[in-house]
Amino acid sequence: MKITDHFAWEEMAFSQTAIRLGMDNIPDELKKQNIKWLCVKILEPIRVKQGPVIVTSGYRCPELNKAIGGSATSQHCQGQAADIVVPGMKIEELFLWITEKTNLPYDQCIQEFGSWVHISYTRERQRKQALRAIRNKGKVEYLTV
Repeated sequence: MKITDHFAWEEMAFSQTAIRLGMDNIPDELKKQNIKWLCVKILEPIRVKQGPVIVTSGYRCPELNKAIGGSATSQHCQGQAADIVVPGMKIEELFLWITEKTNLPYDQCIQEFGSWVHISYTRERQRKQALRAIRNKGKVEYLTV
């Protein structure tokens, strides 16, 4: 079932880890509304301008988030965030395009380890926080851009 022209519910909650561990990673109605807003306000506009967007991590139930070592306050658990890549586009290029060349109303845009872009949207606030996540001596550090 589609959320927008290019995004479906299944891809926004799909997780190999949840399947492997037998977890029910199905969002409730409030989280579904958050996912819908994320798709409409952020992901669909990226798709229209840049072509296919692959969601590598979308909604995560708290158990799944804990199993993968996610932050206890992760916006993924609220249906407000997705980790994405755009085939044929370097991660840094995608990050800079979002943060410098668009007016997307994101809350956070984080270039994570040169491997994906984490992007979030909330209806309450759009901090327009641009960060880079790096590993330093085994710990994750977030650098403000």
